[in-house]
Amino acid sequence: MSDAAESHLASAYGQLLALLSDSPHVDVFLDHVVRVAAEVVTPAVACGLTMRRDGGAFTIASSHDLAARGDEIQYGADEGPCLEALRRARAVEVVDLREDERWCRYRKHALQLGIVSSLSLPVTVDRETVGALNLYATHPAAFTDTARQHAMAFTHQAAAALTVILRQADQALLHQQLTDAMASRSVIDQALGVLMGQQRCTAAEAFVLLRQASQHRNRKLRDVAVEIITQVTGRPPQPATEFVVPRQHS
Repeated sequence: MSDAAESHLASAYGQLLALLSDSPHVDVFLDHVVRVAAEVVTPAVACGLTMRRDGGAFTIASSHDLAARGDEIQYGADEGPCLEALRRARAVEVVDLREDERWCRYRKHALQLGIVSSLSLPVTVDRETVGALNLYATHPAAFTDTARQHAMAFTHQAAAALTVILRQADQALLHQQLTDAMASRSVIDQALGVLMGQQRCTAAEAFVLLRQASQHRNRKLRDVAVEIITQVTGRPPQPATEFVVPRQHS
């Protein structure tokens, strides 16, 4: 690896360590991971981070809408490189999706987005594969040997940092993060109820409408849900009660 490449990786590791010292919210840390990964692995146009949830998967952070939508296609099709990396705990590379006959249900829609090559790497915490880091590019054979080395090294360091965060996190803080996630889900469910009433459709159909609105406006699902509820009720949904974790003094 060249001196310039080593310097680039060292800078990325330094950013991860800085976040660790600040004891960040896990969401903040993961958002930073995908942005830095897209910078470190230079052919990548976008990076997404897939995590396990109740036997399925979801994107917890993405550096660009291309990654979020590329991931979402795979969840809908129940197949694709990131899901294979997650399920089999191994790196999965697509050199040229135009000629790759794996994952037929995923392939067509990904090509329509402009995804031509990708690299998905398992994220391991305490010997368990909990997610996959997904790098997307818009031209074939984007990931050279050097790019793969960068991606693997960075993923390993990010997983190690995530392990430290989860081990050291205050249980009250983790509880608050879970509460925040549940509050977000509650807002989305309220918006789905509104759409079901307005459009006289099923919950599944309402979710498709909400997701399409999110994609077309390039906004998060929760933000679109808040807008729908506000338009109907005249006021935004009430925020969850904030919980402040007391600092421990030595």
